[in-house]
Amino acid sequence: MSTAILSALPEEQSSLVQHLAHPQRLMHAGRAFWRGELHNRPVVLALSGIGKVAAATTATALIEHFGVARIVFTGVAGGVGDGVHRGDVVVAQDYVQHDMDASPLFPRWELPGYARSRLACDPVLVAMLSEAANLCVTSASSLWGLKTIHGDAHRAHQGLVASGDRFVSTAQESERLRTALRTAGHDVLAVEMEGAAVAQVCHDYGLPFAAVRTISDRADDEAHGDFAQFVQTVASRYAEHMVLSFLQKL
Repeated sequence: MSTAILSALPEEQSSLVQHLAHPQRLMHAGRAFWRGELHNRPVVLALSGIGKVAAATTATALIEHFGVARIVFTGVAGGVGDGVHRGDVVVAQDYVQHDMDASPLFPRWELPGYARSRLACDPVLVAMLSEAANLCVTSASSLWGLKTIHGDAHRAHQGLVASGDRFVSTAQESERLRTALRTAGHDVLAVEMEGAAVAQVCHDYGLPFAAVRTISDRADDEAHGDFAQFVQTVASRYAEHMVLSFLQKL
């Protein structure tokens, strides 16, 4: 059965499409999907769309229409955790929606009907992605001549990622978000806009899910400029390397 590779950005997907054997472009639900093989493994490539609803629609189409066996999500994120720097990689262990608030009916961040705030990723896929991520960051300099951005060696992290329908782009907002979640016991490493929705869809269908995010910025006042530059120079290479390495382990 096929593995779905969700990409957040066209730049990330384009390099994977170039590697596809027997590529077939299909339209469904107003979206383009690419079916083919990578490393002799059947895959379906798709862009998630921006935001939780768009990503949930794409994930549902991959499950219902294409019958994929698992979903792996690559993308970029803002780093909010201690020691998480631009150029690092975060493999999601679980997800929380930072803009979920049905209080006073439910505790803040709890998913109504799920009796929990966090949804876990598949541990087997997480372990495989973590191995691929570690290999990627340790090889970045020798493979592409990429220099460390913050002075220290790039690292691969594993932990909680938060999603919400907002691009966090000020230091004040980032700190407020991190502090509120940490006070509630949610020590978040990174923030983005889609992963938690895909995690919820996969939870509902009982489908294995994992995600890896390259840190493009620190979700602060420089986030917008950092994001655009980083996507062009680093993110697509990281995504390609990690996905191909991951598929070799399946």
